[in-house]
Amino acid sequence: MGAVLALIITLVLNTLAGATSLLGGRTTGEISNGYPVVFTPANYVFGIWGLIYLGLIAFTVYQALPGGARNPRIGPVLPLFVLSCAFNSAWILAWQYRWVDLSMGFMLGLLLTLIALYRRLEIGLRPTRGADSWLVNAPFSLYLGWISVATIANAVVTLYQAGFTAGGVGWTVVLIAVATALGLAFLRARGDVLYALVLIWALGGIAVRNWGIPVVAVAALLGIGLLILGIGGRPGRRLQALSQP
Repeated sequence: MGAVLALIITLVLNTLAGATSLLGGRTTGEISNGYPVVFTPANYVFGIWGLIYLGLIAFTVYQALPGGARNPRIGPVLPLFVLSCAFNSAWILAWQYRWVDLSMGFMLGLLLTLIALYRRLEIGLRPTRGADSWLVNAPFSLYLGWISVATIANAVVTLYQAGFTAGGVGWTVVLIAVATALGLAFLRARGDVLYALVLIWALGGIAVRNWGIPVVAVAALLGIGLLILGIGGRPGRRLQALSQP
């Protein structure tokens, strides 16, 4: 019940923040667009939240059913899942009210919690099939992939707010390289194609939004190319979230 309630609260806050101005007077997207940060992707990219939340809903329903209750992987990660929902909800409130430094702290908390959850599930390290693949591994690969990108973006906004120029073109190219390296590292260590696909999605959005800045667009496209090569270069590894039918 705790997992269900935690996710419901997160979903309600996310809906209010993304679709209305009830929290802080502006939507999440409007606030994000208010910061001249080159690393921020095109608005359509944030639609991935719908897929992530759909996966988290599926996980939450599954863990409440008899099959999920019998799954030995589920119980140990439920406290971490509830904590991730708490950090997510807290981040939404901090972001909506422009408490940027506080939002960075909550984002880091969310990232570290998801890393701990990912490690405890041993995603990519053990063979999975059926519900374990679709309803456990896949949602958290997507979630961690996106929060990895979001943490970088949040850090850039935090530095910009503090007067640094980390939101400029040069730093953006460096951060694109960091994001690409993360995707390649997860492919190498865990064979996690879903994680890499999220980074491809985000880099594509950065290229689209900054098409008029050739160096950024080219860097993002190069990152995408390297990640695609990384995926294609692993013929012996199955997509970890769909490993067995």
